[in-house]
Order: sequence, then structure tokens, then C-alpha cells
Amino acid sequence: MSTLRVTAEQLTVLDHPNADALELAQVGLYRAVVAKGAYRSGEYAVYIPEQAVLPAGLIEELGLTGRLAGAEANRVKAVRLRGELSQGLVCRPRALAGVDLAAAAEQGEDFAERLGITKWRPPIPTAMNGDVESAPDLLPWVDIENLQRFPGIFEPGEPVVLTEKVHGSCCLVTYHAVSGQLQVSSKGIGAQHLALREDPRNVYWRAVRAHGVAEVAARLAERLGAERVGLFGEVFGAGVQDLDYGSSARTELPGYAVFDVSAVIDGQLHWLPAAELLAGELPLVPELWRGPFDTETVFAHATGRETLSGRAVHLREGVVIRPVTERHSPVLGGRAIAKAVSPAYLTRKGGTEYE
Repeated sequence: MSTLRVTAEQLTVLDHPNADALELAQVGLYRAVVAKGAYRSGEYAVYIPEQAVLPAGLIEELGLTGRLAGAEANRVKAVRLRGELSQGLVCRPRALAGVDLAAAAEQGEDFAERLGITKWRPPIPTAMNGDVESAPDLLPWVDIENLQRFPGIFEPGEPVVLTEKVHGSCCLVTYHAVSGQLQVSSKGIGAQHLALREDPRNVYWRAVRAHGVAEVAARLAERLGAERVGLFGEVFGAGVQDLDYGSSARTELPGYAVFDVSAVIDGQLHWLPAAELLAGELPLVPELWRGPFDTETVFAHATGRETLSGRAVHLREGVVIRPVTERHSPVLGGRAIAKAVSPAYLTRKGGTEYE
């Protein structure tokens, strides 16, 4: 999931091709369907992204009672309105009536707390939960921001690689070279600096043991001269998420595919290419394309059928974009990495988003 920020943004307003009473308000490369005439290009408004949970008062003010997602009808989700994909909400809440939105946009002010908006966290299934312990030295994963929200992350023509975004649950593994300790966690639990105690019922530990991840991590740490090695992979299959990649039974061993590697070498954290380091050692997420960056190519690869199973059994979630040469992004203030998500994935019925 991306980080939740509710910000003021300058809008570009476009015609809705299928509705005379509606328009499209564009923020970055996102588009939200709005009432015609409500906004003009160049004006500023507040953008509330997907996965935001709204308080009841704001829902009523925006005229969205009963129209949002979730059991309590309070979660923002991508929808198609008269054939056009609408991602997020564009509005001017009464609580911000005296705010200079142009200045707020310039300063990057976050209005989430002021508006009582929180980030949706899906419930954790039993197989992904368990007893936890403090893990202050666990190597963490980062939230990957959406390219549509931050289209300036990559330069036109910059060499990039696109890998398939697998719809599983993120498994964090940290190997400590000196002690030989292995820590396993999920993205959500790991964000709290906690690790899962080993339990043969836990899906992450089952995947790690089934695929020999500990042994590979130890060999990699020795090759790199690393103090700690982090392996980040997707655990997938029946019972993990709604897209199962052809797995037919919950009793099968969970699938596992590595998408990133980090290592602490001489006290410095490095992000390293999984495909170069782990080919033939562990399953990897599929590489779909590499070449000069352009948004049309990225979005073309974000759609279609999955390739992980080799049988195209269902739709593709999307792609993850990385520069061929790892670098810092001044746009994000961190790693230059982004995702692009398939509209079909966003609007599918009965989807799950367990972390």
C-alpha cells in the first residue's frame, strides 16, 4: 500500500466522454469523476486518495452516504463511473474553508488528521498472524507510491526495469550474520518493529522454511560481507489473497517469490538487484520489460494477465518500476521506486488486500 496523505492539489479538468453532467478532475495522473462545473483547471482542491477511511460527518457533507466501500461504507475505493475510472475524491471540505489551498499545496501540507481521515488497514487472517517479539534491527520494507500520484519520479528515457506486482502478502526476512538469527515478519507487523515467532501454522514461516530462505540468506551475507541481509518476497497461493495464481488448495505449500534485497555492509544500507543475486537460488517475481522509461509503456504492461503461474490464470495486479541503477528520488525523498496498478485489478469484485 502507499502512504496516506490528504493534500491540496492543482487540478486539470477534462471532459467526461460519456456523461454531460460529469467531468474528470486530474491530480498527477489520477482522475476523479466530479460534477460538471464544480472545478476549473488551475484551481486548487483537496485530494483524498484510495484506501482512505472517512469520518461520518465528512461522508454526509460530500453526499456520499452509503456510496463508499467497506462494511461501514466509509472507505474510498477506485470505481468506474459512466465508464471512466475514478480514483480518489476531489473536494473542498467546510473544515478547510479558511485555508489557502494554493499555499498548502506549495508546502505539501497533510490534512488527514485535521479532517479525521485514516488509512484503511485490512484485518489480518489467522494464518498471517501469530505471537510477536521486538525486532528493532529488522530490515523494513517501504511503501511503494503510485506512479499516477508522483509522475515525476523517473526521467523520460531513463533505463528502468518493470517486474510483475504479485498479489500476495509481503514477507520480510532479516538474516543476522554474526548471530545467525533469522527474523520473519509481515509488512504491517514489521512496520511496528516486530517479528513473528516461528510457528509452523504461520504462512510466512511456512514459505520461508519450504523454500530454504534462511540458507540462501546466509550464503548471500557471506558473499557480500554483510552484517544483515534483508529478503523481501511475496507469499501467495490459495488462502492468501483472492488471486491465487492457480493454487487449488490451502493445504499446499505457499508460493514464494522474491522482489527485493537489501544489505547492511560496513554500517550502510544498500538496495540490491534480486535477479542478479538470487537467480537459481530462490523464485523471483517475473521481469516483464526493461528499457527507456515512458508512461505509456509502463501502463501497457500494468494490465493484462498474470505471468507468475505461467498459465495466465487471472488478471495482473500491475507492475513495479525501478531504475536499472538504484538511486535516490528527490520527488519521494527516498528510493526511486513506484508501482502502476491495473484498472481491472482496482475494480474487481471481492478483492482482498491483506498485508
